[in-house]
Amino acid sequence: MNSQRSGGRRGRAAKRQSVAVKHFDAAWRHWVNPYPPIEQFSADQIEAIHLTSLRVLSETGIKVLSAPARDHYVSAGMTLADDHVIRFDPDLVMELIGKAPATVTLHSRAPDRNVIIGGRNVGITTSAGSPNCSDLQGGRRPGTQADYDAFCKVAQAFDVIHMFGPVVEPQDVPMNLRHLGMARSVLTLTEKVPFVYFRGRQAIADSYEILRIANGLTDDEFRTTPTCYSVANSNSPLQLDELMCRGIIDSARAGQLMVLTPFTLAGAMAPVTIAGALVMQNAEALAGLCLSQIVRPGAPVCYGSFTSNVDMKTGAPAFGTPEYVRAAFASGQLARRYNLPLRSSGPTASNAPDAQAAYETQMSLWGALMGGTNLLLHGAGWLEGGLTISAEKFIIDVEVLQMFAELFKPIEVSDATLGLEAINDVGHGGHFFGTQHTLDRFETAFYSPLLSDWNNFENWSERGALDATTRANAIFHETLKAYQPPAFDPARLEEMDDFIARRTAEGGADISQ
Repeated sequence: MNSQRSGGRRGRAAKRQSVAVKHFDAAWRHWVNPYPPIEQFSADQIEAIHLTSLRVLSETGIKVLSAPARDHYVSAGMTLADDHVIRFDPDLVMELIGKAPATVTLHSRAPDRNVIIGGRNVGITTSAGSPNCSDLQGGRRPGTQADYDAFCKVAQAFDVIHMFGPVVEPQDVPMNLRHLGMARSVLTLTEKVPFVYFRGRQAIADSYEILRIANGLTDDEFRTTPTCYSVANSNSPLQLDELMCRGIIDSARAGQLMVLTPFTLAGAMAPVTIAGALVMQNAEALAGLCLSQIVRPGAPVCYGSFTSNVDMKTGAPAFGTPEYVRAAFASGQLARRYNLPLRSSGPTASNAPDAQAAYETQMSLWGALMGGTNLLLHGAGWLEGGLTISAEKFIIDVEVLQMFAELFKPIEVSDATLGLEAINDVGHGGHFFGTQHTLDRFETAFYSPLLSDWNNFENWSERGALDATTRANAIFHETLKAYQPPAFDPARLEEMDDFIARRTAEGGADISQ
């Protein structure tokens, strides 16, 4: 009996690890966090951070390197000081922030993949922006368009990935053309809501036009239908550069989601205390969000948090730390203070898909999700502080995300689930394996893992003693092999390809302006 049970268990595990099963799970595809967010600070302490941020904005100001952005600020009533510094009127800041929507719906080519950002809703993205990629076969290497396409295909297979970040930079494609190929790949290979880089007005305009065509929208419809998201990073401490300002302005005019994210590392680009780093984060975030609302009141935005600390021995960024978690909790409080959606992340500083990568990512995820994030960036694949996306780490992260998605599902409490009849039938000292209550539910009662191996030591050893990283590598490549492209309207595809061909012939985009 024991050998039969073990063999069946081994068979199920082998099947799970040799075939990446694609399925539809509405609760995984549309996350709603049922738990009240954890709050790091009291209401009075959050108000102190808020008021100190307003003092920074009004007394020290933000250096704005974009002349058009400075003009927008001044036209709205802010003050231009020496050396391109804008000083902010606190009452006007709050008036402008009050115009931003609390909830944004991002529209996919597939309506059942729309993503709601705000309230208790959560959208998950892949990792983004790495110059390198890695797997066990090829090691760490510069990213290519083929690598980018492979991650597109694998991401499409998993319901817990809602949005696609630019996982790896295709360094075999020139910068002036890179945005064209990346946009085409994410739109034809996936149905995930895509990311657009703020790399100058031409690149932004090209990307928006490709999105408009792919979604079958008129110009007017596009401006009222958010179909993508972008991140504007302030240059801590207290600066907004030309390209980021350009992106903030262009995304507001186009009605597309802009996530304003300061990269405030306590002890380096921000004060060494968590409270001080949050003041810096908050001041920079409010400044960029104000610009969006000056350009277009009601433009969709998201409050971005990425406050962590550095290793004070080396100066290297650290992620998944207790400080990172506390800052994530507090950032949720600040975003809710302004009635804005919150962006957080799931990073790690580990250089390999190892135990450090797993526990640091878990810490980051708990901080983000239990802090009330609505948009989780870098949810799958991030390694090496963002310098590498790993195939194995991608699958490890998908497993963890699926477990969070299952955790967020409501639990039914009813006469049927309370199990009184089954308890009475079994009585004292029996077991529930053969009860009708169990037989009716055993296939769906519990989370079935993608990656975890629950075999005993002997069976695990018989099957090669494969560790999680090795199993994750196999799942990644099997998922890639099993890929099936989503449907794409032929007329839209032809129009999109004609546009890309024309822009390529014209030389692509000048990314310096």
